[in-house]
This record gives sequence, C-alpha cells and structure tokens, in this order.
Amino acid sequence: MISFNLICTHDHEFEGWFQKSSDFERQAKKNLIECPVCGDARIEKSLMAPTIGAKGEVRARRIEKAEQSKQLRKMLGKVRDYVETNFDDVGDEFPDEARKIYYGESEDRAIYGNASEEEAKDMAEEGVPVGRLPWPKQTDS
Repeated sequence: MISFNLICTHDHEFEGWFQKSSDFERQAKKNLIECPVCGDARIEKSLMAPTIGAKGEVRARRIEKAEQSKQLRKMLGKVRDYVETNFDDVGDEFPDEARKIYYGESEDRAIYGNASEEEAKDMAEEGVPVGRLPWPKQTDS
C-alpha cells in the first residue's frame, strides 16, 4: 500500500491509501476521489515528508492511522444512520426538491438525495443551502 497526502482545489489536505501509484492516477482522472471536507473531486498529490524511523515506530504509526480511519468510518456511519432516519430521501429529485423548499414551493423539511457535482455547484451559486457528505457503504458503518 502507498500513502499519499492529497489536496483539493480548496486547499483541504487529507491522506489517501492506494495499492499502487497508478491507482491514484487512474482514480483521480475519473474524479473517483473526493475531499472528505467539501466533496471536491479535483484532487492532486500534496507535498509529503518521507516516513523515516525504526520499523517499530513506522508500524505503530500505521496502526494508529488505521485505527483513526476505522473510527472515522464508524462516525460517518452514524451520520448516515441519523440522516436516513431523520431526513426524507428524495433520490434523484434532490436538486428540484431542494430548490422548491428554498423558494417556498414545497414543505420546509430536511431532505437528502443525489446530485451531480455540477448540480450541487449550480444550487450553491443560487444560494440554495446544500452540503455534500462522505457516504460510507452500509457495510463500513
């Protein structure tokens, strides 16, 4: 496994793990990697310091990072459960329904659903309050 420090166009830095360097290149080209903070899919490698130290120290840091990643996935799973329990799933109608709520044409309520990056950008430019969440698979939570 290879660990890269990654950065989005909004200067959010995060870590990504890949089987090999070419996996990062392929996934980034297809916009399959998203910033966990803002959802931006325009990701590049950031500068990173090499991991130097005794084998035991390096292993301990990897174990700590893996545990932190596991805890983050667990917390994101709880967020997903909360949203699915308390929000209305409007699926692919999310952009239309979010606009209707914003403009007072539909009942004001918490919703979630699907929107492309372009649709989310358009809604944000209109002033419609939307946010993107990292959405872990059900089996990860």
